[in-house]
Amino acid sequence: MTIPAQFDAKQVEEKWYDYWMKNNYFHSTPDHRTPYTIVIPPPNVTGVLHMGHMLNNTIQDVLIRRARLKGFNACWVPGTDHASIATEAKVVAKLKEEGISKDDLTRDEFLKHAWDWTEKYGGTILGQLKKLGASCDWERTKFTMDEELSAAVIKSFVDLYNKGMIYRGYRMVNWDPEAKTTLSDEEVIYEERQGKLYHLKYQIEGTGDYLTIATTRPETILGDTAICIHPEDERYQHLKGKKAIVPIANRSIPIIFDEYVDREFGTGCLKVTPAHDVNDRALGERHNLEIIDIFNEDATLNELGLHYKGKDRFVVREEIADELKTLGALEKVENHINNVGTSERTKAVIEPRLSDQWFLKMEDLVKPAIKAVLETEEIKLYPNRFNNTYRHWMENIHDWNISRQLWWGHQIPAYYYGAGKEDFVVAETIEKAVELAKQRTGNNELTATDLKQDKDALDTWFSSWLWPMSVFDGIVHPENEEFKYYYPTNDLVTGPDILFFWVARMIIAGYEYTRQKPFSNVYLTGIVRDSQRRKMSKSLGNSPDPLDLIDKFGADGVRCGLLLSASAGNDILFDEEMCNQGKSFANKIWNAFRLIKGWEVSETIPQPESSKIALQWYEAKLQKTLAEIEDHFEKYRISDALMAIYKLVWDDFCSWFLEMIKPGYQQPIDAVTYAKTIELLEANLKILHPYMPFLTEEIWQHITERTSEEALIISSWPQLTAYDEKIITDFEFATEVIAGIRTIRKDKNISFKETIDLKVLNQENASLAFDAVISKLGNVVTIDYVKEQVSGALSYRVKSNEYFIPVSGSVDIEAEIKKMEEELKYLQGFLKSVQAKLSNEKFVSGAPEQVIANERKKEADAFSKIAALEKSLAGLK
Repeated sequence: MTIPAQFDAKQVEEKWYDYWMKNNYFHSTPDHRTPYTIVIPPPNVTGVLHMGHMLNNTIQDVLIRRARLKGFNACWVPGTDHASIATEAKVVAKLKEEGISKDDLTRDEFLKHAWDWTEKYGGTILGQLKKLGASCDWERTKFTMDEELSAAVIKSFVDLYNKGMIYRGYRMVNWDPEAKTTLSDEEVIYEERQGKLYHLKYQIEGTGDYLTIATTRPETILGDTAICIHPEDERYQHLKGKKAIVPIANRSIPIIFDEYVDREFGTGCLKVTPAHDVNDRALGERHNLEIIDIFNEDATLNELGLHYKGKDRFVVREEIADELKTLGALEKVENHINNVGTSERTKAVIEPRLSDQWFLKMEDLVKPAIKAVLETEEIKLYPNRFNNTYRHWMENIHDWNISRQLWWGHQIPAYYYGAGKEDFVVAETIEKAVELAKQRTGNNELTATDLKQDKDALDTWFSSWLWPMSVFDGIVHPENEEFKYYYPTNDLVTGPDILFFWVARMIIAGYEYTRQKPFSNVYLTGIVRDSQRRKMSKSLGNSPDPLDLIDKFGADGVRCGLLLSASAGNDILFDEEMCNQGKSFANKIWNAFRLIKGWEVSETIPQPESSKIALQWYEAKLQKTLAEIEDHFEKYRISDALMAIYKLVWDDFCSWFLEMIKPGYQQPIDAVTYAKTIELLEANLKILHPYMPFLTEEIWQHITERTSEEALIISSWPQLTAYDEKIITDFEFATEVIAGIRTIRKDKNISFKETIDLKVLNQENASLAFDAVISKLGNVVTIDYVKEQVSGALSYRVKSNEYFIPVSGSVDIEAEIKKMEEELKYLQGFLKSVQAKLSNEKFVSGAPEQVIANERKKEADAFSKIAALEKSLAGLK
């Protein structure tokens, strides 16, 4: 088989991915093996691959490919999330471009457009993951709106409702006026913004006096139903029982007294709008205040907004301020920093709104999930610093608002049979609902046409919190073979930004429905940022297209480059140079392979001693690295494991090992060394395969003819065995000896082709095992061990050992002596300055301990170098 001179990533990637797919290597079915299961964090069905996906899915692929090599029945379930808010927004925008308004469509008509959109764009991101090399079990691809997953969501809702855990309530909620739906507290992002504080004057009814009230939202005065004052505020005791006039609206509202008011803020008076503030709502309930809702669902003003009807709230804010100024009711305006809640999805400013919504009681549900992570550690978060974040969220949890005013999603299975708020039943099907309604009403004449299903859809997270169970049909059919085999899953890889949205909720659901954990370990990736530490996003234009990166650097290069810089939980400052580093690594391995395959092999020549010891050393080094890799994976240090492999392959194998065994120019290599080298190369490919699957499979298949049962992807991970630590230590010492020889050759212009002799004063009692390697790599003819220093020779030290290279006439001894004397003089001066610092009591008593330690190390190093130079000079003189 001809080996190309260059590694062609594009050709190789397509070839081997098609080969893996054709041979069904990614597919898993239950068998006698131990399962290893990962469920993908389902990306939005409308999404395209971005850098966060790239990082997250590369890590998952590393874990699944390694598990496959280690003999587990590896199953990685892919899929997408229907993403109610994001998808509905895209469909609405598309319809708008076509001149169609959602308001002019029926629900069924709109859903047809939504399904058309999903079928057209829904597979995009999963197709892109294949370019990355993701070895998902594509036959198991799921979508949160699939029939069986939808059935699981509805069954879950009905079950929780029947347990008394889901209820319908009229509450103040977070309203997204752009998506026109409610949001949970966790979907609201708070950010500081520059705003204004408006000081408004309210006339006391029947008098010429005024109260001044500071507000950030003057437009809401049209919804005012009271003014509230602290009962102990002496400034306003005379106003008890009085009323005030709302400017513009000219309505009379009561002045009430409540300890809720902060006397120190503004003027100590608070305008109360129970329809538009959660705290005002509580005041309204305590004081039986009228509720006046002035906003439409898109945050324009309704008919209660008087002549501002139909105008946007922010437009009205400025216009109403101008009108108040004209009326003499605006005392002053100040700059003010506001903490503004925005929608996590649309970025719109959230509007508090009273609404009938569905809620899930969380107080008892969370208890097993808190225990599993924070007490028994049945589930572990990596890195564990996220335990504190998890604790804060879970111990301060509120009831979950699970309804959304959307059409795209799982429609809430509540069916109304009457006009009253409580005239409904909850059931999995309309048929069951009719039967329940008959029982409830005693009316046996009811039919499906008499019932109307709740218009709202469920929060998207209410489907994805079942994901590890629903993908195996574990909610509807919990006794099925696959669910019992694959669940609980093993590892979850996701971003810390959805630790509560998704991870915590999956844990809650897992214990509620199975009394088991949904997974054992949660690996939380960092966020990919640019060089300015900004989160990468399309809107900022700072995110490269992952497919362009793959095209430029190859999938292996991008995977490797990303993971070399991606320790768990730590953000990545992305630079394309990381991908270039990965590409360079791929080229290094490819060239090393070409070098090996280019050697002529001889069955007759004996194995050199240098090759024999080199093989023993590399086997030990490989085993030590295998142990390090195991430790890193156990601690979910995926990046550290790659770095260990990177150093082993680049430094130890490509740089040192191949040089040690390389035959002379146009000379053959012995068969024993060659066979063992191929075996070690294959071991390298196995441990590198999870990170660089395409390159490794390509080399693996080039080494020899393989059947489909012998593909690298389904081979076996190298066995971990005992190794000799001493041979590794001895080699490290030998590399310093070789480095010393090479330095002298370079500095003294002694050609690397010119042979030399080496004499050793072995005061370190160093091993002689690598003498053959030192001879080969240093081009040394003889190594003699002497009992005293050698005069007239160039020398250097490795620890306490001294190495002497007798010099020929080509070396200017006098020049060498002069150079050494200058260096000795510099070192003596340097030592004097360090000692002066250490003899300064003020410095020693005031400097940090580490600084003192560094200075003492400088002193010791200087002493050592001076002693070595003095000995070398003595030898030359």
